[in-house]
Amino acid sequence: MLSPILYGTVTGFVLCFTFGTVFFSLVQNSVDNGYRSGIKIAFGVLVCDAIFVFFAIFGTTLLPHIENFEKWMAGAGIIFLLILGLNNLFRQQPKLAYPKTRFGNLLYYFTTGFLLNGLNPVNFISWVAIASYIRSNYAYTLDQVILFFGASLVTIFLTESGIALSAHKLKKIFTPRTVKIFNKVTGVVFIGIAFQIAYSVFLK
Repeated sequence: MLSPILYGTVTGFVLCFTFGTVFFSLVQNSVDNGYRSGIKIAFGVLVCDAIFVFFAIFGTTLLPHIENFEKWMAGAGIIFLLILGLNNLFRQQPKLAYPKTRFGNLLYYFTTGFLLNGLNPVNFISWVAIASYIRSNYAYTLDQVILFFGASLVTIFLTESGIALSAHKLKKIFTPRTVKIFNKVTGVVFIGIAFQIAYSVFLK
């Protein structure tokens, strides 16, 4: 039983450092608004990944059939990423405006993490590919598969929370000018990933 936990932990750790939209949003919001905002984003990612893992393990037969579902999902993700990217590029203030109520604050960051993760079809495909790989190469039982993915999800949440905490501790070296530059770089990354998704789904 230790093998699935070990491999799942390694997999979860590696997935955190793919330097996609979640990573940059996590760092940016932790610097701008404190590590708690990053942890809330990580929680949104965790819930989204848990949903993906459920369907990766038990199959997609429970999902309603929607024609061109992947393209609709990719299109929504592209629009979402373009909005975030353009907002980062053209806003004047390095600080983000976010809800002040406790529930509104949680909902805002949770939704950001959930959508950034969920609207990129590559993430779901990755979980399905991992599920297929471990079943075919390691012959895991259902219990071992659940242990593997459980370890992966816990590792992702803890690692992303650690990234948020580390980014916040570096806040002293982020002057308004460096934060503005970082936000613009993040905006370019978001837009670049949007075009990459568009190419892979609609043009490739």
